[in-house]
Amino acid sequence: MNKKHIVVVGLGGVGGYFGFKINQANETSGKYKVSFIARGQTYEKVKENGLVLLSSEHPNNRTYPNGIEEHISEIKNPDLVLIAVKEYDLENVCRQLLPVIHQNTILLPMMNGADIYDRIKKIIPDHIILPTCIYVASHIKERGTVEHKGKSGKMIVGRDPDHFSADINWISDLLAESKIDFDCKENAITDIWTKFFFIASFGLVTAKHNSSIGAVCSDGEQKKEATEIMKEMKQITDRKGIELPEDSIEKTYEKAATFPYETPTSLQLDVHSGKKENELELFAGAILQYGRELNIETPFTQKIYNEIKAKQLN
Repeated sequence: MNKKHIVVVGLGGVGGYFGFKINQANETSGKYKVSFIARGQTYEKVKENGLVLLSSEHPNNRTYPNGIEEHISEIKNPDLVLIAVKEYDLENVCRQLLPVIHQNTILLPMMNGADIYDRIKKIIPDHIILPTCIYVASHIKERGTVEHKGKSGKMIVGRDPDHFSADINWISDLLAESKIDFDCKENAITDIWTKFFFIASFGLVTAKHNSSIGAVCSDGEQKKEATEIMKEMKQITDRKGIELPEDSIEKTYEKAATFPYETPTSLQLDVHSGKKENELELFAGAILQYGRELNIETPFTQKIYNEIKAKQLN
């Protein structure tokens, strides 16, 4: 029997962390074939030295995949593709995957965003896509080396609403064998939107003011802006029939209060370092798009989107 072929596309903080865990477990078991896709210097480093994970969870911090490729077109017969790229690369990666996936290939996006499933579905409409929510504190330390801090990374994996009865038990087995902390749920959309409430509202407001998570909780103007953005998101989830608790906004502030006051957000750091490619479209763009599709007014998100856009032009 052929081994299932697991492909990890992107070896950044998220793909590097979870890809490392899957591959290191597989080096012992040999149950699967594991391939990594990486570009440029990351490809060269991993091909030569393996993938390195700096984490208290893994004293043995180097792992070598069965295959490392620079181009998606070089992948043969993938059974599971873990997509861990920057959100602005998503459509491009999906178009490249179309010719290499087979009828039963399952796609598991490792990206936090409310519209990720919908965006993949537009390009790859017939395949199983598992809506997923990721929690992990990891980043690229240098090419081919990922650093992880804090709690173990966690994945919440849902069933594809369009292929609800598909057998995904083998993916649960894979994650368990890889010692990944995960929950498989019938519906992960609620978890995805719960996280999105936090990352989108706090990301947008901190990016506008060059402030911190603590400042959004304590400064009157910033808290009002974040609250109004969350209210617009709540209208969208209500219209889409996504069941979120009535106190979602209060719960979001409770979560934010668990972070140290000065904690930055990635969008704030990217905008104020002048990085052109960032999560503005992932956060504001998704809210504005859903607003247009559902005839919901989103003036607060639109205003902050315009203000951040103007900052980027200056």
